[in-house]
Amino acid sequence: MSTALDPRPVLGARERARAGAGMALASMLSVQIGIAVSVGLADRLGAEGAAWLRLACGGLLILLVVRPRRRQFTRSSLASSVALGVTIAAVTMLFMAAVTRLPMGTASALEFLGPLGVAVLRGSRATRVWPMIAAAGVLLLTRPWAGETDLLGVLFALAAAACWAAYILLSQRVGDTVEGVTGLAVALPVAGLVSTLVVAPTAGLPALSGELLLVGAGVAVLLPLLPFALEMMALRRLTTAAFGTLMALEPAFALLVGLVLLGQVPDLAAVGGIVLVVAAGVGAERSGARATPPALAPPG
Repeated sequence: MSTALDPRPVLGARERARAGAGMALASMLSVQIGIAVSVGLADRLGAEGAAWLRLACGGLLILLVVRPRRRQFTRSSLASSVALGVTIAAVTMLFMAAVTRLPMGTASALEFLGPLGVAVLRGSRATRVWPMIAAAGVLLLTRPWAGETDLLGVLFALAAAACWAAYILLSQRVGDTVEGVTGLAVALPVAGLVSTLVVAPTAGLPALSGELLLVGAGVAVLLPLLPFALEMMALRRLTTAAFGTLMALEPAFALLVGLVLLGQVPDLAAVGGIVLVVAAGVGAERSGARATPPALAPPG
């Protein structure tokens, strides 16, 4: 039996936090690679068509592989999974609308208010310093003040931020109440359906060749299928506050990928931003372990 002096509970918490942080980092890497691979797809289908194809293909793939059954869900967990799917579609479409009206840095900084808000509101007083450090780093990385401001674009970005906050909370709830990625096997098909209903009346569904379908299926594995699965597993191990803080590393990932793959050399402000968000991410990883998630409720 462990005592207050026994290091095993502490070590277990640290291991959970480290594993969760690793999953979150892998998710961000998958997102960045998925975005890079999607450039050609967006050129051929447009931004809305590319986003729709990723969500639709991701939903079909996970539905075929996981094959969720109604008996695996309680009424509450099924409702949460459906709500998660609607939120995934909303954050994808709203952010897409924002970046057509705002500079990417401005839209990203505004959208980050969602996970930052979760980190501040759900974190303890002792851990709230990390989101503040992360926010300062994101501002240095994105410098939203350098671009022009479009009011409608700002509203879209703020709505995407609210949806991202809801996504974090819903993803943790679904992960805690549904075994494995079964909840995601409901959420992603719902997201694909919702995006279809949004894109069809406004932009029209693009004519798809067999080649485009294969490319869309491949991209869907990188974005959204793999990142959302990793994030759901990460949220089983991390607090929502720590997870929200770790999301600040995504702009840094984008900048570093640009440096390595595209030769885009960051300036001193961007380097300072990377240092701040990495420091915040390390702090969140060290202090952000969850207690053991509650036992799954029996389906019925």
